[in-house]
Amino acid sequence: MLDAAAILAARILVVDDQQANVMLLERMLATAGYANVTSTRDPLTVCDLHRTNQYDLILLDLQMPVMDGFAVMEQLKQMEPDGILPVLVITAQPQHKLRALRAGARDFVSKPFDIAEVQTRVHNMLEVRLLNGAIRRKNEEITRLFDQVVAERKISERLVLGAPPDSIAARLQVRPDVTTASFASVTVLIADVVGLSDESIGDLAIAPTDLIEEAFADFDGAVAARDVRKVKTLGNSYLAAAGLPTPTDDHAARTAHLALDLLDVVARLNERTGARLQARIGLASGPVVAAVIGRRQFLYDVWGETVNIAGLMESHGVAGRIQVTAATRALLGTGFQLERRGTLDVPGPGALETWFIDGRTPVAV
Repeated sequence: MLDAAAILAARILVVDDQQANVMLLERMLATAGYANVTSTRDPLTVCDLHRTNQYDLILLDLQMPVMDGFAVMEQLKQMEPDGILPVLVITAQPQHKLRALRAGARDFVSKPFDIAEVQTRVHNMLEVRLLNGAIRRKNEEITRLFDQVVAERKISERLVLGAPPDSIAARLQVRPDVTTASFASVTVLIADVVGLSDESIGDLAIAPTDLIEEAFADFDGAVAARDVRKVKTLGNSYLAAAGLPTPTDDHAARTAHLALDLLDVVARLNERTGARLQARIGLASGPVVAAVIGRRQFLYDVWGETVNIAGLMESHGVAGRIQVTAATRALLGTGFQLERRGTLDVPGPGALETWFIDGRTPVAV
């Protein structure tokens, strides 16, 4: 609940073309303790005044020369982000009550009015308006913090995907239970499943975690069919690579085919569940270091600049599309339809030429 001081400090505008009515309302508000009240007899100035002062409540007459109260409310609607007007109509035309409420007024008082009734309606409207404002600001702060957490998580995931932690790096040097290998030419795929907001899945019977598990299970099948190696999953991200542990010349093509398959997998999952998920996919080709870690439970992982760049291709990509580097494009040959995106300025590597894979090149019959 708001304290009384916050309500009495609210910004109020009185709009009436009759000076006597303006003075009566100002006196009534002052008697009730409201200290931040302004007024105008010119309806043409209301929007400019509201734009400057952001009033919490506007007491608005309907019948005024040049511009009536209905026209004023139409203009105010363009200024309110949520379309909720802070307007209390006070008029000698009670027959217009329903029309005024439909036009956006939040409440209506007929002239001649009872002072106690108007004061009560003013208090109630201000309380609701200020509480809604506080809730909106809190939601905006929560959204900002959530976006910040997501962004930081993305950075963390990219780091985990792209470089071995210090503890593992040390083990790579001295532990006999770690087997490492360098590969000169590998194509790395990173796919991130997006569209798990409340708006996208709020009405579905399946939980977000179950959706991700189902998507990744289908990804596993597509990876096996293309003879590509799944490396790991992290959150909503899925990492796979071709060209290791057995080097192959067609690793880029295998991975590109897999990326297109994954888009189809997500589309079929959406059809089954009613979700609106998308995969944002990045591909990069180049050298990596791979390692098998452990004696009883084995962990296979890859690191290096190529993994970092694949992560950048994904994080700076477009949902529902596949973004690849110039190195990957050069290895793909003519089997795919490619669209040049342009130069992408990303942290670390700097300017990178990138392309989108739009599909497979039709085979001539």
